[in-house]
Amino acid sequence: PVAMMVPDYRLIAEIMLFAEGFVNALPLSNKMQQLYALASEQLSKQDHYDFGMRAVKSVLVAAGQLKRKEPETVEDLLLIRAMRDSNVPKFLVNDLPLFAGILSDLFPGIEVPYVDYGVLKTAIEDTLVSLELQKKESFISKVIQVHETQLVRHGMMVVGEAGSGKSTNVQVLAGALTLLCANGVVDRDGFYKTVDRLILNPKSITAGELYGEFNEMTNEWKDGIVPKLVRNVCQAQVDGSDNRKWIVFDGPVDAIWIENMNT
Repeated sequence: PVAMMVPDYRLIAEIMLFAEGFVNALPLSNKMQQLYALASEQLSKQDHYDFGMRAVKSVLVAAGQLKRKEPETVEDLLLIRAMRDSNVPKFLVNDLPLFAGILSDLFPGIEVPYVDYGVLKTAIEDTLVSLELQKKESFISKVIQVHETQLVRHGMMVVGEAGSGKSTNVQVLAGALTLLCANGVVDRDGFYKTVDRLILNPKSITAGELYGEFNEMTNEWKDGIVPKLVRNVCQAQVDGSDNRKWIVFDGPVDAIWIENMNT
């Protein structure tokens, strides 16, 4: 038998917030722990909802990034923005009012301004026109949310029903960022750059062909597609390329290839 215990989210959050430079770490960690507890109880149960330690850690890191960018801003605002930007993109439309209600209960009287993505929104609309697609407000907001998620995470998943616009979302965002770079627009995060998408379907090949495998007959290792792509991306950066590289696994998710990705 192995003894296990539930991690103390509040204590971990307090220590992380102190490490990231927050002064009011104790009250903020209490509110953050309560928010995740309430959200896991009140929001609908979805496979892609995650209120565990991994999600808490990513929010704390995002809050730290905001703190370093805007050291004079009120700390409550920074934490709310980090929690909102990390969670809102993955919530279903019915859960958004509930999450907003929990936030307003925990942080009464605080109005959090939304970031103005006017230039990016215009570029997204121009990209939609060039692809002969409709400029739906809900789709444009989802594209912006994918961009916001990339600001705080180095890897992410876009999930949804077949035909809901997942691949198009990524394609439009890549086109908009490339267009902004071509027009000489610079943002403070350094994300407005030409985007190269390296797309593969992980279900069309075996796990060995995807990641590489060891040949038991010859005792040789043979690289798969992913290691070769990563090497090419790293080499391009060494050679002076400033383009952003997205390795896109465009296909259904299953345990075989996604667990190897986690490892």
